[in-house]
Formats: sequence, C-alpha cells, structure tokens
Amino acid sequence: MSIGGSNAADVLAALKPWAKKAPPITRAERLQRIERARAFTDRMGADALLINAGTSLRYFAGVPWGATERLVAMLLPVKGEPVMVCPRFELGSLQADLSIDVDIRLWEEDENPHDLVADALAAIGARTVAIDPSFPFQMAERLRRAAGGVTLIDGAPAIDDCRMRKSPAEIALMQQAKDMTLEVHRRAASILAPGVTTGTVKRFIDEAHRALGASGSSFCIVQYGSATAFPHGLPGEQELEEGDLVLIDTGCTVEGYHSDITRTYAFGTPSDEARAIWEVEKEAQAAAFAAARPGAPCESVDQAARVVLEKSGLGPDYRLPGLPHRTGHGIGLSIHEPAYLVRGDRTPLDTGMCFSNEPMIVVPDRFGVRLEDHFYMTDTGPRWFTEPQPAIDRLG
Repeated sequence: MSIGGSNAADVLAALKPWAKKAPPITRAERLQRIERARAFTDRMGADALLINAGTSLRYFAGVPWGATERLVAMLLPVKGEPVMVCPRFELGSLQADLSIDVDIRLWEEDENPHDLVADALAAIGARTVAIDPSFPFQMAERLRRAAGGVTLIDGAPAIDDCRMRKSPAEIALMQQAKDMTLEVHRRAASILAPGVTTGTVKRFIDEAHRALGASGSSFCIVQYGSATAFPHGLPGEQELEEGDLVLIDTGCTVEGYHSDITRTYAFGTPSDEARAIWEVEKEAQAAAFAAARPGAPCESVDQAARVVLEKSGLGPDYRLPGLPHRTGHGIGLSIHEPAYLVRGDRTPLDTGMCFSNEPMIVVPDRFGVRLEDHFYMTDTGPRWFTEPQPAIDRLG
C-alpha cells in the first residue's frame, strides 16, 4: 500500500480476521520437548529441572501464566512424572490450561510452597537441581533453605538448548504473527497525513492487530523526524510533518509466539543524507543475512553488518554515527531470547534458530534508520519470515 492517502476508519473496516491460521502446539510435541529437557538436564549432572511460571512453563506444559509472587512451578525429574506446584485456589484454571499430565501439589496461602518442592525432591533422592534462569533469587533462596543439602545450578543450558531450536509448528505460528504485523505496517503507512500524532498511529496499529485476530499490539514504537535517532523512542506526542522520516516498530503474538518488525520510510521527499543512510542500512541487513550460514558463530552475523557500516565511514564498533546495539536477537515465546547476534556470542547457527536482523544506524540529533525483519535457519541456510523493505519511499 502507498504512504498516506487513506482513511483510518475505512482501512480498519476492511480488515478481517486472519484466514490462514497456524495450528497450536500439540500435546505430542510438548512431550517431545520434555524428553529433550530431561536429556539435557541429565547431561548437566542434575537430577531435575525446576521450571518457573512464564514462557518456559508455557513451552513445556502449555500454561500461559506469567510469574507472580506466588510460586507456580513444574519440577521435571530426569526420571519420573512431572510435579506441578500451584496455589490451591488456582487449581481449576491450571487444569484448564495444562497440556500434559502432571502430579499436582497444592498449597494454601498460609503455607510455604517451597516445602512441597523440597518434598518432591526428597522423594526422588535429588541432590542437584537445575533452576530456570527466570526463577527469582528470593524464591531460589527459599527453596535452598527448604531443601537443605540440595545443590542448585543454572538451568539455562537445558532450557535454552530446547527453546532455541524451533519446530516447524513453532515456525508456522511465528510466520502467522509476522505476516499479520507486516500487513498492519502497510495499513499504518497508508493512513499517515500531516499533523497525525504518534499516539493516533499507535492506537490504529493496536486496533488493526485486533481486527486481524491478535489480542492487540504486544508493543508499539512510533517516532518521527529527529526522534527516530533514539532506538526505543522518546516520550510524548509528536506530529507528522512533510519530509519526516517515520520509524515504526511493532508486533503481536499468536499462541504466545512473537512478531517484531520495524519499518523506516519517508513521509514526502527524503533528504539526500537520509536516502544514503537508508541504503547503507539495507546493505548491512542483507550482509548479515548472507553471513548466517549453518555452523557459523552468531557473532559472525553481527560482524558482517558492521563491515558494511565501517566501509561507509560509520562506527566503528558502537560509536555514532553507526550501530549502537547488537545486530539481532533470538525470538520465539519471548520477544528477546538466546541466542544473540552480537560479538561474544559464539553459539553455532543451527536449524530452527530464529533471529531478528536489525543493524540500526543512528545519526545523533538528526535521525535513525532501522529495518527489522526476521529469519529462521534451515539445513541449507537462512530463510526470511518477511521480505525486507524495498525502498525508503515504498513498503512493498
């Protein structure tokens, strides 16, 4: 769609719920995940893995709850039935969300839930427990006291090794989320007009995501002109003016899986400087994609983008004008998750890994350009979820 020229009400009225819905994750797939987690936990030398409420509990058990001050966690022994610890008053909700069979152990508000975990550990003779990296320090300390003599270790290797490599079903859910957000980007560009505020555009983007069947925007950044030089924006309302660069970064979720796409384009005629920087950004994004070869370390993708920038006189490293942050992040049930496309992350690229590709260029006090698309790794190389933006005055 074009930049400008459309009416927000008419555009929203034309949107319909997404027709090609990806199927949800099956119980069979969750059971496969659990077996992989057991194997990773065993190789770490631990007897069990403790999974906290949040994205990892959703990944393994299908329970989409966020973590709170109340302990909700699943203890996954290397051998034996998983044990779910949960407040008694939440039992009905838990049973409605659970996708696997577990031994449910309930606690009342005046009881110590860590005693239940300690009892479960004692029953299997556990001496070493791998802890979900999202587990709060305070809760870990309470468990340490309740289960005296048990050693707690970092469970990130077990959880991350499972979650980093997405299955075809996960990739399909992410593809739907990204396709929906890309369509919202096109529609948002079409409603721009002189004077339209960033808040108005954010509200439109949220409503458009809802019209397509998402639960709204999972986040939304809208910036004009010099505000685009700040990677995550500035507070307050801005009004669009002729010749401004527009940077919109937004996403939604489908069955918990995230999209996260950024477009930067000109409203009106861009300056020669903005056009030149935009072209360097596109070249850097393409170089990063080309460098994402199976077995290559994640950091090599970041380096490929920086080589392009340095050849254009930008940087080096994180100096401005140039790229102030990493080139990309893993994505899935968390919008930012391991592995990362950044110097120092030597994780080998492997089939099923999914990443953002966003080597943003910041020209301080002037403007910024971020083009963000995502790719996933196949046996033969990377594949785009969404095709990159073709030009500074066209979204494609």
